[in-house]
Amino acid sequence: GMDPLTRDFFRWLGFLVTTPVVLYSAQPFFAGARRELAARRLGMDVPVAFAIALVYVASLAEALRGGGQVYFDSAAMFTFFLLGGRYLEMRARHRAADVVDALARLQPALAQRRTATGAEETVGVHELVPGDVVHVADGATVPADGELLDERCSVDESMLSGESAARARRRGDTLLAGSVLVQGPALLRVARVGSDTVLSSMLRLIARAGAERPRVAREGERLAAGFVAAVLALTLITAGAWLWFDPARAFPAALAVLVVACPCAFALAVPTALTRALAVLARQGVLVVRADALERLCRVRRVLFDKTGTLTENRLELLSVVCAAGVTREQALALGAALERGSRHPLACALRTAAEGMTLPPAQDLEAIAGQGVRGTLGAESLRLGRASFALGPGAADDGSVVLAGAHGEIARFQLRERVRGEAATTLQALAAQGIALEILSGDAAERVEAVARRLGVATWHARQTPQDKLARLDVLRRGSEGVAMVGDGVNDAPVLAGADVGIALAGAAELSQAHADLVLGGDRLDGLLQARAVALATRRVMRQNLAWAMAYNLGAVPLAALGLVPPWLAAIGMSLSSLGVLLNSLRIAAPDSRPQATPVVAGAVQEVTA
Repeated sequence: GMDPLTRDFFRWLGFLVTTPVVLYSAQPFFAGARRELAARRLGMDVPVAFAIALVYVASLAEALRGGGQVYFDSAAMFTFFLLGGRYLEMRARHRAADVVDALARLQPALAQRRTATGAEETVGVHELVPGDVVHVADGATVPADGELLDERCSVDESMLSGESAARARRRGDTLLAGSVLVQGPALLRVARVGSDTVLSSMLRLIARAGAERPRVAREGERLAAGFVAAVLALTLITAGAWLWFDPARAFPAALAVLVVACPCAFALAVPTALTRALAVLARQGVLVVRADALERLCRVRRVLFDKTGTLTENRLELLSVVCAAGVTREQALALGAALERGSRHPLACALRTAAEGMTLPPAQDLEAIAGQGVRGTLGAESLRLGRASFALGPGAADDGSVVLAGAHGEIARFQLRERVRGEAATTLQALAAQGIALEILSGDAAERVEAVARRLGVATWHARQTPQDKLARLDVLRRGSEGVAMVGDGVNDAPVLAGADVGIALAGAAELSQAHADLVLGGDRLDGLLQARAVALATRRVMRQNLAWAMAYNLGAVPLAALGLVPPWLAAIGMSLSSLGVLLNSLRIAAPDSRPQATPVVAGAVQEVTA
């Protein structure tokens, strides 16, 4: 009932409002379409740009000649909803990419270096060299990787481990650049600086992961290109059919098909789920180094573990002390710890830990015999600590224990064993409960491998394995069409990590192993593997839901649009809501509650879209 003058006024008002939207706000779609056409491929920007341009030009032509319908409002609405969806998608991508910036900011710019005279000087971190002694104040950030020279300290390594609880460190332990000294101060002997630090290694791994595109994403884009071609063909068919039956309805029907069938939700189905998954795992301290790792992790049916440094810690624990007559446990421990004072050997660390708080007698003339033990003088007596054949003489049989002996014979025997990681048993049990076969491949002696396997309940184990042996075993398993993952940390594990379907390294692993791994478990915690697998399974499930929803929406809406039952403005809303549904569904990916939630530094950099 609107008179022609009022109608034309609002049409030209719509033109004035829509023109900057089309010429400025919609430029990303036009630029993307130009790139796609120049590369001779069809992406979702092609139908979007075509629809916006068609609506705008046709509406302008109708306004000039005073025709029946204009669709300026549809062009503006279409652009608005699409940009809104892209904003949410890019916000998630940028937040995840901010991990690199956040990690780079962890390393301080200055350090307090101790000079030869004992004085301290402030220098740039880039001036530090291996061997420098650095003073780190309480609450300060460690400037480089190095060895702790003080008795003990406490550090926050949440940027690596995903756990906010401070970790105790003793003399000889490694402190990592970027960690915060919670309880100090501390002296640090610099071992690695600049690009050689663990922090820099993490930056390189994250950058490589961001540069790679997963196979499933590439496959989704290929399918989307075919879908776009089908949409354009269907648009032409719809226009031709309506021109035959009712020319007045040809344009709105064709436009509705073009808009409603735009595969935006289809194109977002995979990347939004992957972006969310990477952010969730980063919060848990798990770095995805290779883009296809999550997809392949879902197919794993067997996990191979290295033993030393992976299932066990790089330290020993004291199991028992058997003392000679007249010698107490405390006396034996004090003598043994005194002989091992200053040594970094795992045996020495175990004895010093057991003797913590005791007064140790002074030892002189200490001499370490490689592969045998240590000897020295305490008071007037010469003592030996090590293998039985070393401490008691060539005729003594070695039974695996460490013997402390003096001039009058045996004083005590220390039984030590490898210290199994605290979370190793529960992690392996959880994997076995999921139907995953477990196996240990180790280069260590059979008796030690068997002992660890028995403690962890692993039935299949192989000892004295060289890297070639491990690769041969991997080939046998893979010939059986079995998805195989390998978890390791040593340099000798790098070949099998690279050859496995999924290579998994610990954060403290050798850099060569990390470079060949698909996943890096932060904080040297094996249960990060459970987190990664749970998120991988959830991601695969969400991807399938997203693709199914996008396909169902298009198959259901396109026929209605082709029949002229969906106006262009409603098509724009429907298409945008389908994309929003995919985004919201992807946000459902979350880490399981099997580990305490933490607030690591990395987490602050990868806060995903939750608002």
